[in-house]
This record gives sequence, structure tokens and C-alpha cells, in this order.
Amino acid sequence: MMPTRDLSQLPTREVEQDARPKLSGIDAPFTVLVLLLLVIGLVALFSASYTDAYYRMGGNSYHYIIRQGIFATIGLAAMVFISRMNYHKFHYLAIPAMVGSALLLASRFFLSPIWVEHNDATRWINLGFTEFQPSEIAKLAVIVCFASMMSIYGTKKMHTFRYGIVPYVLMLGVLCGLIYSQPHWSAIVIIIGIGAVMMYIGGANLFWLGLGGGTAAVGLVTLMLTMAHSSARLQVWLDPYVDPRGKGYQAIQSFLAIGSGGIWGVGLGQSRQKQLWLPEAPNDFIFSVWCEEMGLIGALLVIALFVALIMRGYYIAMRAGDKFGTLLAAGVTTQIALQTIFNLFVVTGLAPVTGASLPFFSYGGTSLMMLLAEVGIVLSVSRRIPAPRQG
Repeated sequence: MMPTRDLSQLPTREVEQDARPKLSGIDAPFTVLVLLLLVIGLVALFSASYTDAYYRMGGNSYHYIIRQGIFATIGLAAMVFISRMNYHKFHYLAIPAMVGSALLLASRFFLSPIWVEHNDATRWINLGFTEFQPSEIAKLAVIVCFASMMSIYGTKKMHTFRYGIVPYVLMLGVLCGLIYSQPHWSAIVIIIGIGAVMMYIGGANLFWLGLGGGTAAVGLVTLMLTMAHSSARLQVWLDPYVDPRGKGYQAIQSFLAIGSGGIWGVGLGQSRQKQLWLPEAPNDFIFSVWCEEMGLIGALLVIALFVALIMRGYYIAMRAGDKFGTLLAAGVTTQIALQTIFNLFVVTGLAPVTGASLPFFSYGGTSLMMLLAEVGIVLSVSRRIPAPRQG
């Protein structure tokens, strides 16, 4: 008979280490998928942006890719750093992140000189060396704050109207109301989507959640139909050729790019639509250029990588060691999923043209840096998944 180990006779530190649950390492599949998408995204960005950069940046075709590369490096460093943190420390950032993001969005009314307008929308704050969208911080704030509150309330309280619906609807209402003033419809839809998924996972009553979701959908559609700016976009979405040289121009050029790619594409770097024909080629419509250059095969490859990443993210969420970890990983994964779906729908004409960036691909340094930092949160959760017991 094997002798048993008497933990009471061991020093205190050794007892704690022996009793501590064994943890898994960092999730390799999720990490590899992120790095693959990042590398492909940087290649796609350079190809889609060098003509635009040459024209707009005084002949410097490398302007966009150099800046994106710098922010990608900073983002990767943040990802590694955060992945090695204990994600439970994000409890302390829950309320400050929510309040801070609301104040940043509200600063448009009392610090208007620092806000920048592009294409009839005021969504960016000018930092001098770069611009960023406060709505990106609002997405992370929703994820962290909701995850913290839901894990503290527990399943029983979350099933009530008072704790499972009211506080989250109020926070979403404030943030979306401020973003509506910019306006930024895609951010509103994504933030509401993140909140709804997290409320569902957190244990909110399905009746109230369904009622609230239906009300929000009706409200969004009503606003989009009554606002002149949005209703015009909806009309052009249904038929871009009603204004082929105006509001329908971008969608038409996107369709031409995607259709020109065929099965195998015209070749990396050989896109014709990026030669100043397709507006926002390095940003929201980068996937159109990728389809033109790499064809259906290249498009399906990227979509498959995103699907695999999203599935792996939810897998990590399901195996997390506690509810807080589950909600954090699910929230970040939902954000990536919604942004990807929204962007693909826009460039293919399944949704009205609006500002929806493609994760890891679209030009935007601060957005990429924030996204990689959020990936670090998922990796932190994966690192602390209890390892299977060995019998």
C-alpha cells in the first residue's frame, strides 16, 4: 500500500502550492489563429493601401503599413503582458472603464475642438500623433463591466428584472445614446449585440431579454428610417444604382472588386479597384480588395480562419474556471464575431454601407492595439483553465 502524504507536516508555502489547482498553459490554437490573421491582415493592408498612401501622403507608399506595423507591435506586447496577468484583476477596472468611456464619448459636447469629422461623422478624437474612436473603448468597457457585475450578482439575481435587466439596459442606453450623436450605427449594433449575448450567458430572464431585444430592434429601425442620413443609406442599400455616382458609388465599386476576383483572383498586389476607384480600400472595404486579388479561394480561407477563431474563443469561454472568465472570453469573442459579420455583410451588400472595420485587417492603429489587448484577456482566461486531473 502506497504511503499517503501528510500535508499538515509540510511548510505552509509547500502546502499552498500542493493544494493549488494545476492550470493549463496558454491556448496554442487560439494564439496561432490570431497571429495568422494578423500576418495576413498586414499583407492585405499593404497591398490595399500603397496606392492610397502614395496619393495622400506625398509619395510615401509605406505610410499606412509602417504605422499599422508599429501599433501591431505595441498591441502584441500588450497581448503578451495581459495574457500573463490574472484576469480577476479586471474586476477593479469594471466601473472606472464604464464611467471613463461614457465621459470620453460625452466629451464631444464640451471638448469639441479635439474631435475630428470624416465623411459627415464625428467619431474620432485627435491625439496629435494619431486618431482613435472612443467607441472602441466603450466595447471593452461593456465587456469588463458586464462580466464583473454578472459574476458578482450570480445566477439567482441575474434571473430577476431588477438585477438581470435594468442596470445593463441603462448602461447600454447611455453609451448608445452618446454614440448615436456621432452617428456610428455599426458601433451601436455591435455594443448592443455584445451586451445581449453576455446577458444571455449571464443568466438573464429570457422573457425580459427577448422583450428588450425586440424593443431595441424596433427603436433602431425607426431611427434609421426617420433620420435623413440613415434613410438615404437604406435606400441606396436596396438599390445602389439609384445614385451610382454618389451614395451608391462605394457599394458598386466593392461589388466590381469582388466580382473581378473570380475563383483564383487577379494576383496579390494586382487589384485595379484599389487604384483610387474604391473609397476606403485600406479601411472598411479591405476585404473587397482581398477578394479581387485572391479570389474566392482566398476569401474562403480568411472566412475559415475567422470561424475557427470564433469557435475556439467560445470553447475557451465554456472551459473557463469561473463565470467571470467565461463572460470575459465570450464578450471578446462576440465582439470579434459581430465586427467580422458586419464588415462582410457591408462589403457584399447584405447590410447598408457604414463604418465597420474588419478585425486584424482594416487600417486603424488604436483599434488594432485595443483588439490585441482584448485577445490578451482571452489568453489570460485560457491560461487559468484548470488542467485535467491525471489519475
